[in-house]
Amino acid sequence: MTELTHDSKLSPVALFTLTFVVAGFGFILIGPIIGFFLSIPFMEGSITDQLPKMADPINYPEFRLPLYIMQGSATLIGLGLLPSLFWFSVEGKGITSWFAGKKVYGLMLLTTLVMTIAFMITNSVFIDWNSHLSFPESMKGFEDWARDYEERAEALTKYMTNFSSTGEFLIAFLVVAVLPGFGEELVFRGMLQPQLFRATKNIHVAIWASAIMFSAFHLQFFGFVPRLLLGALFGYLYYWSGSLFIAMFAHFVNNGFSVLMLYLNQKGVVDMNMESTDAAPWQAVIIFTLIAVAMLYYFKKFYDQKREQLDGQ
Repeated sequence: MTELTHDSKLSPVALFTLTFVVAGFGFILIGPIIGFFLSIPFMEGSITDQLPKMADPINYPEFRLPLYIMQGSATLIGLGLLPSLFWFSVEGKGITSWFAGKKVYGLMLLTTLVMTIAFMITNSVFIDWNSHLSFPESMKGFEDWARDYEERAEALTKYMTNFSSTGEFLIAFLVVAVLPGFGEELVFRGMLQPQLFRATKNIHVAIWASAIMFSAFHLQFFGFVPRLLLGALFGYLYYWSGSLFIAMFAHFVNNGFSVLMLYLNQKGVVDMNMESTDAAPWQAVIIFTLIAVAMLYYFKKFYDQKREQLDGQ
């Protein structure tokens, strides 16, 4: 299993809290502000003309590229650059240290690819269930807020993935698949999960707590459970392999496959509707769940054997 602990000047609670604050502040405020200024050359009209577009972008197709830039900046700077600079200043740990000495096996990348796509079919059951979840009457206010936020988030996602050209698809692929795979895994698995392990001394608590934080960070409570399960999957892949790149790759496959299928669906190449919250047919769920479990077992066994070989040398 990967070594998730390290000597630190700060307590795990302090390092966890400060990392989360830096990442949240960077993602919500600093990254988008920098992205806004970077996107000015691609805006139509004056800066003041952009205010209504930022408030309600789905009614302004011409604002899609600036929005891509702002979203990409939020992820790259907020979840990549700023937390990395914080860790370097406090821990003296550069971003390359998460990858140094971690061999990546091509066979395991292929296993992760198959496993992640198969798990998406399994997860469709939880997507269906969670999207139709009802809260008690005492929580009606929260349910109304959460449902309204979910609908606005879905509308924004459809707006960002309604590609008018191949160029827009490629930019969206970068913003929706590549950058989140890097930034979110760096923060939630690379930085936060080890601190939770330091604090609790229980890797399973650390993985699931990090997954809960990961899902809550998106503020989409009618997709909370399937995103939680994905976060746990990425956490175990990181723990078993010792390679953060594997977790990033799995995250990239999950997001990238969805974006690719949306694009191909819009082109009329495939009939698969990735925007649907309906569960896959039960026969497909059973088959792909068995595939996902088999791939998980093979993945863990592979790395267990590699560790035994290293221990025996």
